Amino acid sequence: MADEELAKDLGPLAALTIGVGTMIGAGIFVLPQQAYGVAGPAIALSFVLGGVISLFTALSASELGTAMPKAGGSYYYVNHALGPLFGSVAGMGNWMGLAFASAFYMIGFGDFVTALVAVPAVDLGIVALEPKQVAAFFAGLLFVGVNYVGAKETGRLQNVIVITLVAILTVFSVLGFLQADLSTLKPFAPTERGYGAVPFGTALVFVSFLGFAKITTVAEEIKNPGRNLPLAVVGSVVIVTIMYAVLMVVMASVINWRDLAALGADPVVEVAEVAFGEALGLAGVGAGLIVFGGLLATASSANASILASSRINFAMGRDKLITAWLNDIHERFATPYRSIAVTGVIILALILVGDIKVLAKAGSVLHLIVYGLLNIALIVMREADVAEYDPPFRVPMYPATPILGALFSFGLIAFMAPVEIALSVLFVVGGIAWFFVYARPRTEKQGVLSRYVLSRPEQMPEPAVSAATSVKPDGGDYRVMVPLANPEHEKDLISLASAVANQRDGTVVATHIVQVPDQTPLASGAEHVEELDAESANLLARAREDAETFGVPVETHTILSHRSFEEIFDAARTHAADLVVMGWGEDSHGSPGRAESAIDELTNDLPCDVVVYRDRGFDPSRVLVPTAGGPDSDLSAALARMLQVEYDSDVSLLYVTDNSTEEGERFLADWAAEHGLSEANLVVTEDDDVERAIEREAERCSMLIIGATEEGLLSRLVRGALALQVVNDVNCSVLLAEKARKRSLRERLFGS
Repeated sequence: MADEELAKDLGPLAALTIGVGTMIGAGIFVLPQQAYGVAGPAIALSFVLGGVISLFTALSASELGTAMPKAGGSYYYVNHALGPLFGSVAGMGNWMGLAFASAFYMIGFGDFVTALVAVPAVDLGIVALEPKQVAAFFAGLLFVGVNYVGAKETGRLQNVIVITLVAILTVFSVLGFLQADLSTLKPFAPTERGYGAVPFGTALVFVSFLGFAKITTVAEEIKNPGRNLPLAVVGSVVIVTIMYAVLMVVMASVINWRDLAALGADPVVEVAEVAFGEALGLAGVGAGLIVFGGLLATASSANASILASSRINFAMGRDKLITAWLNDIHERFATPYRSIAVTGVIILALILVGDIKVLAKAGSVLHLIVYGLLNIALIVMREADVAEYDPPFRVPMYPATPILGALFSFGLIAFMAPVEIALSVLFVVGGIAWFFVYARPRTEKQGVLSRYVLSRPEQMPEPAVSAATSVKPDGGDYRVMVPLANPEHEKDLISLASAVANQRDGTVVATHIVQVPDQTPLASGAEHVEELDAESANLLARAREDAETFGVPVETHTILSHRSFEEIFDAARTHAADLVVMGWGEDSHGSPGRAESAIDELTNDLPCDVVVYRDRGFDPSRVLVPTAGGPDSDLSAALARMLQVEYDSDVSLLYVTDNSTEEGERFLADWAAEHGLSEANLVVTEDDDVERAIEREAERCSMLIIGATEEGLLSRLVRGALALQVVNDVNCSVLLAEKARKRSLRERLFGS
């Protein structure tokens, strides 16, 4: 399935409020009573320590996010750098941890709702729901629906919630400071452990610092991520750390910390009554305002967690660690609607369970594991010297920053409760088992670390090479089908297919379609196949020999059909092809001069990616790839990259513009880096005739790789297709690339 892109709908404020909105809730409205009991007024230092630990990881996440602004955030970075085994652990841990947190926040939201309005209990027979669960369930439906509609709507809602919440807490802090008695803060670390209680307090409240990483999960949807992502990630940590530290000190200076730890009611509400009552004579208003603030805080935390968890789900589906069915983007809303729906069902089911505090805290341990892996991923990306890794933002004080980030993240786990650590270990083991049972046979992506180790086995310790080999993904056996028609072109087609298969550790599937007259039953034709086409056996035998010279496995099949060209696509489905490499000529496959038939285009989707070869001499020494973006040019880039590796091709990328060449140069540089072609020659030319510009540049090249047109059938019939015109006019060999993707009948007729 073709990768699909998410719309860039989130501005810097929306990105910032995703982090702040998630982090600003639990530390103030849920945890203070227990937190003061652990560390007394020194709990403010626990929040500062939590902020410092988070800051190291936030810096690493910012660099990785600007280099790879993809949906999935920390999961994507771990999977890309360390490989799908660690990616399965990070993805499952992040996804389920956020789902647990979302349900936890929604139950907190329901609790605040019942403080404001009467909500009836509901007995479903199987389970009896308390009023807060009923309120949480319907609120969960609402927030899942908002996320389903789109990221822009989510960002706008998050902006309103967080700005209002910050305003309420700012007024609360100022009025509390005016009533502060700093003598209540002495001694500052009065519990039995003294200042040794600070890390235990950090372990308790660290759940309040999970929001900054959620920003990276929507990096693919952030405008100008090179600038806005670091500002949002680091800025959210700094803002929330300062707010938490100030609020903890203010609250303990208004009411003695021992009283706050012993209160049956919510401490922040009690402090609000004193602060607003003494300063303004509005104790009841203050308490009500804080209850409203708690409602906003839990709502913003739940909303941001749903947003982030569904993106991790989507990214895992795109990497084939879970079903690719989750990849589909909604045609109208441009959101991964299936991912959101599946995650929403899990969250709503957890709400029905009720008390999931232990699971939510276990989710915090899982996040710390992922944060540790994320910092290691940054080190791998730097040390492996990946060509396409060129982040606009780089962490200061490398390598100290990611090393300390990893050590602090893993180290803080030791201060968690044993039951929470045990549950997180179960999730880690579950993620590993999932990789070997489900993901390994399907996923194709190999981590940078594994590729680095396996590319230099003689320089690496034997245990490292053995481990990298044992967890290498199977990729489901990447299959390149070659339908052969003309013996003169067989060798070039097999060479091209073998080069692709060799780069993907795949198999070449050589097929020869023998066309049987309509008057002859296929069963009868099978009995006389040698009489119908005596060249078939020789053609496939030569194909096998040529493919085996590349050292790739090869299959050969003779297919009897009443059709010729159309049968290629059925054969691709039958033999589970990932890519079809086919010839194009006046006598190719019974479809002269065409890469597709009108009937197939109107009635079917391509079963897999397709590359059509127009032969004018197979010479991949100088390759030209014109691009303006789009899924088909993604396939063109992949082909160019494979030829570059296999044949040491000199690759040039071409962008034609009738506007600013400076803008074109920026686009082409970004596109080259994204597609692993940073070393290619970049050519930007001004011309209002795209065809003429491509033909002019193609004169200096031996092979042209061009994406198939996005124009529809009727547009082609009326105006002709640019890709087809160029193919006919240039003198070099041409590869026309088209990715498999779903298109409606309207798109087939009139274009995308």
